Amino acid sequence: MPEDRNKRSPEMLHTIGKVALEKLESIASKIRDEVATDADRQHHEILREIVALASNRVTVSRNESAVQQGGEAWTERTSDSHYPHIRLHGGALEDDPLKMNI
Repeated sequence: MPEDRNKRSPEMLHTIGKVALEKLESIASKIRDEVATDADRQHHEILREIVALASNRVTVSRNESAVQQGGEAWTERTSDSHYPHIRLHGGALEDDPLKMNI
């Protein structure tokens, strides 16, 4: 449920990420060994996208922090009040699609 997302502990989120990376590596191995199914290839693509989104969000967060502390960082701003923002792969939270009830 959507409200449960906010209750996930840092430990749970870390473990979810770790398991997702392990699964990505496992599927990549199957692809290299030419034993991957079509479903494996689809799962590989979505996991790669998740890793790209996470990487972009970390970069956005680091850039925001650096700029807020007076440092230099790569940013894309549409105004002085707009925080650093990476649009690649929808990596910034404000680019996310509407939440789905799954």
